[in-house]
Amino acid sequence: MARQDHQSIQAFKGKAFLPALTVYDYPTTRLLDEVGIPLLLVGDSLGMVVLGYPDTTHVSMADMLHHVQAASRAKPNGLLVADLPYRSYETPAQALENARLFRDAGADAVKLEGGEEVAQQIEAILDEGIACIGHLGMLPQRIAEEGTYRIKGRSDEERERLLRDASLLDNLGVTAMVLELVQPALATEITRRVLTPTIGIGSGTGCDGQILVTHDLIGAFPWFRPGFVSPKLDSASLIQGAVKGWRQEQSRIYQTFLAQDPSPDSA
Repeated sequence: MARQDHQSIQAFKGKAFLPALTVYDYPTTRLLDEVGIPLLLVGDSLGMVVLGYPDTTHVSMADMLHHVQAASRAKPNGLLVADLPYRSYETPAQALENARLFRDAGADAVKLEGGEEVAQQIEAILDEGIACIGHLGMLPQRIAEEGTYRIKGRSDEERERLLRDASLLDNLGVTAMVLELVQPALATEITRRVLTPTIGIGSGTGCDGQILVTHDLIGAFPWFRPGFVSPKLDSASLIQGAVKGWRQEQSRIYQTFLAQDPSPDSA
């Protein structure tokens, strides 16, 4: 796979499915890059699946930078995208400062949540020459005010807001836009209206691409699994089975050792 950039990701639109997965470390980044995943997201979802937080609002810039640096050491051909975490882009100046930190840490692009309310932040990042990915629909960083994860775009007001925000992101020139938990018919409508590739998650099949948390796809986080995910592997059970097998094997070896005659003459 050739090195991915803003133009090559946008070229997926209307031509080929755009797969995207999360990465948080060096080996996972290498593994996914070797099978040709063109967009690799160091997502703030690492707060839950790696750091044990209840949601993404506890993730800091320091947390994100640590994992971006680890992933970037794999030197992936896929576009390496970093989530700007909660309260790290409240002003255009702050957004630009943190986007620069991610760029210096090895990220090719940054992602931030919202539409019109973050337009100036997106403009500041793009003016710096840093690629940017939008995120509409359910915004995990607003879970405290939302109270729960739910499908967006069912009401006329939400539908019009999402259409407006999608058009805005499209006109600003983002590389792609994530549509999370958007009512599927609306996600399809947005996909057909904009020139920017849409990447769905829990928004039906009418998007240009799909993104999943890799742990969900491979069954590595068995304690919670989104209803829209069908794992392709039960790696949690495989890991536990391997560990149990190793422990039993070593226990047998140790019992054999204990049963041996320890006297010097036995040699």
